[in-house]
Amino acid sequence: MAGRGLSAPLSLLFLLLLLVGILPTGHGSSYISGYRLRSRLQRDRHIRNIRPNIILILTDDQDIELGSMQAMNKTRHIMEKGGTHFSNAFSTTPMCCPSRSSILTGKYVHNHHTYTNNENCSSPSWQAHHEPHTFAVHLNNSGYRTAFFGKYLNEYNGSYVPPGWKEWVALVKNSRFYNYTLCRNGVREKHSSNYQKDYLTDIITNDSINYFRMSKRMYPHRPVMMVLSHVAPHGPEDSAPQYSTTFPNASQHITPSYNYAPNPDKHWILRYTGAMKPVHMQFTNMLQRRRMQTLLSVDDSVEKVYNMLVETGELDNTYIIYSSDHGYHIGQFGLVKGKSMPYEFDIRVPFYIRGPNVEPGATNPHIVLNIDLAPTLLEMAGVDIPSDMDGKSILKLLDTEKPVNRFQLNRKGKTWRDSFLVERGKPPHKRADGKEVSQEENFLPKYQRVKDLCQRAEYQTSCQQPGQKWQCVEDPTGKLRLYKCKGMASLYAPRMQALMASGASQLHSSTSNSDSCICSPLDLKTTVLKRKRLLTKKKMKTSKTMSRNRWARSVPFELDGDLYAVDIDEGFQPLRSRNTSWARDRRRGAENEEESEEFSGMEVTAKPTTSHQLTPSAALKVTYRCSILMNDTVKCDGGLYKSLQAWKDHKLHIEHEIETLQTKIKNLRDVKGHLKKVRPEECQCNVPSYILKSKEAFMFNVGRIHSLRMPSKQKSEWLEKEQKRRKKLRKFLKRLQNNDTCSMPGLTCFTHDNHHWQTAPFWTMGPFCACTSANNNTYWCLRTINDTHNFLFCEFATGFLEYFDLNTDPYQLINAVSTLDRNALNSLHQQLMDLRGCKGHKQCNQEKGGKERNYFSEYRPVHRRKRPKVKKPSSKSLGQIWEGWVG
Repeated sequence: MAGRGLSAPLSLLFLLLLLVGILPTGHGSSYISGYRLRSRLQRDRHIRNIRPNIILILTDDQDIELGSMQAMNKTRHIMEKGGTHFSNAFSTTPMCCPSRSSILTGKYVHNHHTYTNNENCSSPSWQAHHEPHTFAVHLNNSGYRTAFFGKYLNEYNGSYVPPGWKEWVALVKNSRFYNYTLCRNGVREKHSSNYQKDYLTDIITNDSINYFRMSKRMYPHRPVMMVLSHVAPHGPEDSAPQYSTTFPNASQHITPSYNYAPNPDKHWILRYTGAMKPVHMQFTNMLQRRRMQTLLSVDDSVEKVYNMLVETGELDNTYIIYSSDHGYHIGQFGLVKGKSMPYEFDIRVPFYIRGPNVEPGATNPHIVLNIDLAPTLLEMAGVDIPSDMDGKSILKLLDTEKPVNRFQLNRKGKTWRDSFLVERGKPPHKRADGKEVSQEENFLPKYQRVKDLCQRAEYQTSCQQPGQKWQCVEDPTGKLRLYKCKGMASLYAPRMQALMASGASQLHSSTSNSDSCICSPLDLKTTVLKRKRLLTKKKMKTSKTMSRNRWARSVPFELDGDLYAVDIDEGFQPLRSRNTSWARDRRRGAENEEESEEFSGMEVTAKPTTSHQLTPSAALKVTYRCSILMNDTVKCDGGLYKSLQAWKDHKLHIEHEIETLQTKIKNLRDVKGHLKKVRPEECQCNVPSYILKSKEAFMFNVGRIHSLRMPSKQKSEWLEKEQKRRKKLRKFLKRLQNNDTCSMPGLTCFTHDNHHWQTAPFWTMGPFCACTSANNNTYWCLRTINDTHNFLFCEFATGFLEYFDLNTDPYQLINAVSTLDRNALNSLHQQLMDLRGCKGHKQCNQEKGGKERNYFSEYRPVHRRKRPKVKKPSSKSLGQIWEGWVG
């Protein structure tokens, strides 16, 4: 009875437990196991996948100062309202490859040595020393699934996959939207001009989204890091067809500095270029329109990536960073287009970030740089930041500054940098004593310096003064040029000054107004037997049957019983290779008392008179239209002085001949080196055998030592230089073939015509030429932003200085370097030198407190409360102004 009494309540309890689903039976068992499985997955996800996903979206040449973000409403909505906008974001080098190398390594240019878009850009040195240490390598080693899509480096050739990337879909060479080649995980993939299949912006978007979904499906516990490196808005600015009619009246690029020219107070390029022409201004409007059209596809890409993160549930655990490699200018200071200038429009970039613990809708005024990206990505992933990275993580700037309680209302501001380095170009060469060699001692451009020198009396005569080394000559284009007094004129000028003075004016007028030169006759006879005394650099053996097997360094003449020489400078290279036997000339001279020479296309024309004296019309024929007269002046036929097209054609012909002969010289040197190596041994008939054996052993050892002394590095450097030389020659020949005469001395130029853009909207105003930059424009700048100062201070390699106070001159229209005193200049120079040589984040980030002033209080008068007076350092403590300064 007792057992039955207990069984009934137990059975009721058992049924109750089944109803509430605690005990496993049938379907209830599967539900509970599934519930436990999902709980375990979520718990593992929380433990293992606590590290966030990272997506870096990078554009190419996108500005922030010219209003490009106004075209990207979707991106601004996602990144501004959902994240933080850094209003003071900069690129430390406004050029593609140097800036991208800094983004990958977290280093300044002077530490990764990629100085230009060609110099060390994806070179063997870069691949060996810097590519193995990019942020991708560190993230990949820590367990991230890394992927890269889009443009990598300008000179990347697609022959390999850089270390650290699980998925690799990179553009070969520079930016293109159509007709390009991709390297997809080591396999080259060619694309044509079909929008649906080949438009690069869409391919980057679709491939990255597919990779993210696949990674989360196959490896749900592993975080993903992706780089979407778009080519927009870089040239050729091909937009998607659906956006080709947008922005018909784009004018955001017309800022107060637009076509602000001339600029006599700025560096030499801006003094040299001047204002734009009407066709250039029309081009800038079209260019701005096309650039903004390409950004609409990037805007769609950001929205698609955002929606994908929402669909996969990864949005709250993903950092999204949007930025550009550098800025751009369109018409500013009269420069039609380009980058590489140290001004705000080229160094400022858009910078947005959203993700975990990032305050939405905030604007952060702290300075962030492209070198901060690498350490920031590493700290997001929880990876230790290498000490050799020059940048710093910006995560601590994203923390909200809300007080913990009411007693912490006045919390101290964050400690962060207020100054950074902007650098561009190759470093100056160093002399033997270790000091840097400035490119120019004078800050004036070359043509202006030549003009000033030509005002001096010693340069205005035709190499007639005793000891005169230079003369000033006006070329057919009207420009003044300095030519060295060389050869015969420099020798007989001291002795024949009185003789030549009588006919100097007549000679000058005849050479400038007519096609022939009439001078007084001179006794001029070639002498072969005395050649040996004239060749001062290398001795040459002469004989009756000797043939000219090398180009002449000098041509001997006998003048009034004394021997002189006409030196042939390297600038007058021969046009073709043709040797003439001296023995044949001597036999011919015995018959008609006439000797002539032709040295590889350069001939001395000497026609004797009846009295066996040469007329002053004797000349050294350099080309088929130009010769060098006896007074060291160049004389060409009249057609070159009257026809501009003939002048251009002949100039291009001469440049082509120089390139050809340089190639031939190089080949001849190779043959000469080969002949030295394979020289036959002399016959050793009477020498004992033991001497021969010892000699052979010695030569064998010497050969081994010589082979050991030839490092592979030297060979690779030579191959790299040879490749650059051939590339330059190919470009020149292409220009010659296309009759391209767009060039200015010292500047890089571009041409544009109706066939340049292959997609709408089209350019229909015909061809034009514009020169806007230079390869040798090297500078170092100090950019400072804090509570009291906002300035840019630049030192150019020419010694020229620029200073702009952006609080009073936000568009940098006036160079105010003259308003700084000597102490301020020395202080600025010292800080700039410290940054130029810095290595690592400790040296490269001179941190200042949130409300702390730097020590440049004397740069600009600011109206503020009175502070205790601090004794300024004396001029003795500061020392003299630095060497090389130009004021």
